[in-house]
Amino acid sequence: MPEVSLNGVCDMHVHTNPDLRLRAYNDFELAEAAIRVGARAIVIKSHQGFTANRAFLTNEYVRKIHGENTGFTMYGSVTMNKSIGGINPSAVETALKLGAKVVWLPTQSAKNHIHRMGKDPSAGVDIVIGWKVVPELLEVFKMVKDYDAVLGTAHCSPEEAFVVIEAARNAGVKKIVLTHPEWWIVGMSHEDQIRAVKDYDVILERCYAQNMGGGKYKSNLPDNLEIIKKVGYKNVMVDTDGGQTENPHWEIALKEYMQYLADNGIPEEHIYYMTRTIPYSLLGIKEAE
Repeated sequence: MPEVSLNGVCDMHVHTNPDLRLRAYNDFELAEAAIRVGARAIVIKSHQGFTANRAFLTNEYVRKIHGENTGFTMYGSVTMNKSIGGINPSAVETALKLGAKVVWLPTQSAKNHIHRMGKDPSAGVDIVIGWKVVPELLEVFKMVKDYDAVLGTAHCSPEEAFVVIEAARNAGVKKIVLTHPEWWIVGMSHEDQIRAVKDYDVILERCYAQNMGGGKYKSNLPDNLEIIKKVGYKNVMVDTDGGQTENPHWEIALKEYMQYLADNGIPEEHIYYMTRTIPYSLLGIKEAE
């Protein structure tokens, strides 16, 4: 197959420095890589909370160094871990006012994450109690809706995810992304992913590789190909969850991912949809005429 192009791509899940864990790029270095390959946008994520302020500074840096016409924008997000008080509507509102485009449920503070890591889940953040979302989450849903932001399910369990998705839909949230459902920490079956798409029309965020512990990563590419064929390309977003020093640099990982899909029979227009059309719609980016 012809070599894929990263021109215009958007990745809605990349980790950068500063972080509590060393990342391959800092925010400015990631922006430079994105500009080199002609990317349109990246959303940076931190388990420590806000990145909207960092995205603002990165965009100022890009304008100062490269001018106004790079075509690239960095976007920020907020992750509802204990570092910002868990499900904290005030913190989420602040992040959204600062320009955050994605609101993630807890990651490392998720009860499911802690349980899957073999630790006591009681130390985690409650999102679902008695098969209902906690009241604070309903406040968050309203803000996500009002700001036309994206809700990411992060590291919650499949059972919690379905409760959250239904409550979010009932609250009017339009943009819901199932965060790397293939990762063993989340552990969502293909059957449940198909059900989530069929019943709730969510986007499946399928990432380049998954952390197996001990610094070892497993490629998700064969499984990603399979789920695309099962649910259809219109509900699968191609992201990397990149930034680890153990994996290829962000732009190399994304190109490998896209090339793998192309080499295994996924049409160019479908790859375009999964790497541009879906994230553009989620972020409110207009496609070029």
